[in-house]
Amino acid sequence: MTTKKRICTVIIVLVIVCTVCVGGFFVWKKTGKGGSKSSQKVYVQKVSSLNTASDFKLSNRSFLGVVEAQESVDVKYDSSKTVAEILVKNGDSVKKGDKLLTYDVEAINLQLEQAKLEVERLQNEIASNKSQIAELEKEKKNADQDAAVSYTTQILSLQSDNAKNEYDIKAKNVEIKKLEVSTKNAYVTASIDGTVKNVKTVDKLQEDGGDVIMQITEEGDYRIKGRFNEQNSTDIMQGVSVIVKSRLDDSTWKGEITSVDTSPQKNSDDMYMYSYGSSDEMSQSSNYAFYVKPENFDGLMLGQHVLIEIDNGQDTSINKTGIWLYSDFICKDGKKNYVWAKDKDGKIEKRYVEIGQKDEDNGDCEIKSGLEKGDYIAYPDKSIEEGMTATTNEADVSVPPNDLGTNDNSDADTEGGDEDIAFDGSGEDGMAIDEDMLSSMTDEEIEEYFKKLYGEEENAGNADGENADAADADAAFAE
Repeated sequence: MTTKKRICTVIIVLVIVCTVCVGGFFVWKKTGKGGSKSSQKVYVQKVSSLNTASDFKLSNRSFLGVVEAQESVDVKYDSSKTVAEILVKNGDSVKKGDKLLTYDVEAINLQLEQAKLEVERLQNEIASNKSQIAELEKEKKNADQDAAVSYTTQILSLQSDNAKNEYDIKAKNVEIKKLEVSTKNAYVTASIDGTVKNVKTVDKLQEDGGDVIMQITEEGDYRIKGRFNEQNSTDIMQGVSVIVKSRLDDSTWKGEITSVDTSPQKNSDDMYMYSYGSSDEMSQSSNYAFYVKPENFDGLMLGQHVLIEIDNGQDTSINKTGIWLYSDFICKDGKKNYVWAKDKDGKIEKRYVEIGQKDEDNGDCEIKSGLEKGDYIAYPDKSIEEGMTATTNEADVSVPPNDLGTNDNSDADTEGGDEDIAFDGSGEDGMAIDEDMLSSMTDEEIEEYFKKLYGEEENAGNADGENADAADADAAFAE
């Protein structure tokens, strides 16, 4: 056998081995993972249930509110004192710390002097009793047994009187301290800036009962009173930013929650908010009030009903309509974007889509074309292939869900660019392997295909090695 014939024989053997390996690989691909592609099932979900445009504002909870006058503070007087003069009248504007009324200082001083005299009297009585006790104890020593009992009784009585007097002195000293403070603060001051309202005379106050002699309404035009339920109380906190919306038109006002009243509120018709549940007291849910200060009051009217929303930045966010999907669902095929979708026959296919706007903060993007809300899509996985069966039953899934491995897609290209990582079914070198084409090739064609796949330069670089192998094989045949 000539050298040329031996080389040809070696090449034929290598081609046969390569053909067997490639054929075995594709048999494994079709049968080794649970059968054919069509028998493998991929979990899909309806686009409408994944559409982020449909639930974009679910976090915005609305509360009903009503525009009312600013906070009013009740001014009470000490009924144990005598009012000397009321220093303000209805409609007066006052600042925090301004005097509103004065008490009769002379009357207070008289009470103070009387209290001090009472303390002095009690102290004198205690001293007198102590002297009597000392005298009785001397006489008791020289008395017979029957007389000693009488002396003992008198002594115990005087000691008891002294104990009571000492207690009364302590009580009077407390009263004296209070009266001394009253003489220094013989007036009532305003606790807030505002306007004086509902001033009453002492006679009118006694006639109506109570201890509120006037009110002060806080400075400013209005405030907004909202009401929340114990079931949504986590949204309401002092300092939280809100958006106030008119119920008549598109007018809105920015504002802030200034205070929260944790006392249960009675239901009122003007707020249109009622307890939930039946009339059973234990099954109802209590309502509470909170107050909002708008940045401005332009267009607001006293008694106007409004809607209050927690400000989550919805006014500056993208107005999402149509179909929006999280960018993780979008794959790349070159410069084209696609999703794994269920076709009309229930099989998985590459569905090319057009990408529109993109919300970087929310991580989703607009699908301008290629999908309908009634379509079904799968979350990308490195083992998903076209032709697999789509299923909505997670128990039937053959492909592990969300196993992105090293090929996970982190973004969608809003302009059809090439920034995204593609799930393109490539080999390790990045060239696509067309399995259907290989299965129909002859041995020579397969050999030529793999030469192109792995590069002519590599094959050329290994020419010397192949010649050496051929020489070894020639020698083997010669033996």
